[in-house]
Amino acid sequence: MASTNSWTHEIESSVSASRIFRAGVMDWHTLAPKLAPQIVTSAHPVEGEGGIDSVRQFNFTSAMPFNLMKERLEFIDVDKCECKSTLIEGGGIGTAIESATSQIKVEPTTNGGSLVKVESTYKLLPGVEVNDEISKAKDFVTAIFKAAEAYLIANPDAYN
Repeated sequence: MASTNSWTHEIESSVSASRIFRAGVMDWHTLAPKLAPQIVTSAHPVEGEGGIDSVRQFNFTSAMPFNLMKERLEFIDVDKCECKSTLIEGGGIGTAIESATSQIKVEPTTNGGSLVKVESTYKLLPGVEVNDEISKAKDFVTAIFKAAEAYLIANPDAYN
């Protein structure tokens, strides 16, 4: 029987919660190929799968262990800087994991920056072991938000 597992991760940012949420979550499909071309070759909303913006596909370079990932946005609350997504294709679905969801919440900090909180829950396929994949996933999420942060610092008028 497949077991359900989870991990959590926090990333501090000097950028405000609303800006890092909009750049690193809501518009990441637009920014990723520009800010992380060594990882993401292209990304786009997928039409015809539950609404134009509810499914996004990311296509990866050989730096990733899989060539694509499709995620469905289950909910998004822009005012609270919170969203939940479900992996629906690629990203190890069917080869290592049965299902996976991620919840992201970005909270403001007292210094004007923010704290990105990520919780990922996944169900492994029977017989699959997780070794260093969790630390790789945390590194990947950190890289996303640090790339978005660097972009926002370099472009102070972006996502205001």
